[in-house]
Amino acid sequence: MTRRRRLLWIVPVAALGGGGAGRNLAAQDTPTNNCVSCHEIMPVERLSDPVKAFADDIHAERGFSCVACHGGDPTAPGLSGMDPARGFMGKPTGQTVLQVCGRCHSDAAFMRQYNPGLRVDQVAEYVTSVHGQRLTAFGDTNVATCVSCHPAHDIRPPSDPLSSVHPANVATTCGACHASAEHMASYDIKIDQVALYQRSIHYEVLSDRGDLSAPTCNDCHGNHGAAPPNVDWVGNVCGQCHSVMADYFKNSRHSQILSMLGAPGCATCHGNHEIQAADDRMLGLGEGAVCRRCHTSEVGGGAVAASMRRLIDSLVSDFAVADSLLTSAERAGMEVSEALFDLRGAQNNMLQARTAIHSFSVDSVRLHVGEGLEVTSTARVRGVSALDELRFRRVGLGVSSAIIVLFILGLVLKIRQIERDTPII
Repeated sequence: MTRRRRLLWIVPVAALGGGGAGRNLAAQDTPTNNCVSCHEIMPVERLSDPVKAFADDIHAERGFSCVACHGGDPTAPGLSGMDPARGFMGKPTGQTVLQVCGRCHSDAAFMRQYNPGLRVDQVAEYVTSVHGQRLTAFGDTNVATCVSCHPAHDIRPPSDPLSSVHPANVATTCGACHASAEHMASYDIKIDQVALYQRSIHYEVLSDRGDLSAPTCNDCHGNHGAAPPNVDWVGNVCGQCHSVMADYFKNSRHSQILSMLGAPGCATCHGNHEIQAADDRMLGLGEGAVCRRCHTSEVGGGAVAASMRRLIDSLVSDFAVADSLLTSAERAGMEVSEALFDLRGAQNNMLQARTAIHSFSVDSVRLHVGEGLEVTSTARVRGVSALDELRFRRVGLGVSSAIIVLFILGLVLKIRQIERDTPII
């Protein structure tokens, strides 16, 4: 008998309804499990697939079986084990799902036996979510419950790449409802969020570069307490990762103005789901700049945006010149490693300047650009000096080579003259 099959035979002693979770779900071995033996041979996949999937479920690994969630008596013959008198409740739906899952997952003493670090407030948090409020207050059974995100018979730890809530799979899990026109038909919610997110820099970093720290749906909306970010705190959401930008923005005039206008802070310029990699083209009044959505001329805010763009462009341009000079010198064999290392400091200044634009203060940007220009200016001088020395060496080598060639030529001619003037004995 395989280990997995033995685990499926382990069942709770008591019925689901009474007492604490620890007592109700205490596991013990039983000689047989008619739930498994019957369902695994059923020709209808809807009834047989759960048995196959449950073999890899985290609950099966911990020793729980069918009756832990469905009730009933797995030792009773035939359909008698599914008698409600024996505690059978069938497939939990709606608020019953919360009760079934919460019976264990809201009991701290019980959960300590299996995973002391696992939170036990998920159900309480879920009730505060948009999903939970619609379910409990309006009886909307179309909303997501525990089993919508954690497939009932194939629940795996979030760290498992096959888990429905592994970071790489969260968008697909949320999209099962939120990208379905049929499912979302009764709600005034767009169904393109997943498609837009999959075109974002966040998704690219997560999926293509394999960076699991990149944000996905639940990082911005929450998981058990999922809700749309409010205008008042969208900056705090983005600030979880982009903390320096968030601090600059929080102390800027734009933070106050956008809040008064009911505009969603960061998302006003960067969008929400289809967030693209930020670049300098977004700044200023040029083509593609987000500033020009509100500021149409170099007056007031438009002047600030244009000035910040010119400052950053000057540093970018100066850096490119210095880097080109030093790179050319290095490729020619000149020792400029220290100068190249020092030039990297200007990249830090460039990053700081680009971050400082969220303060919408020209002086703040100018401070970092000025520091960077000092570095690039020194690097440019060192690059020019290295190339001048290279030219001097090449000229000197050329002159020296010419002198040596002339000397050798003269020596050859002299030897031939001596040979001609020497009589043959």
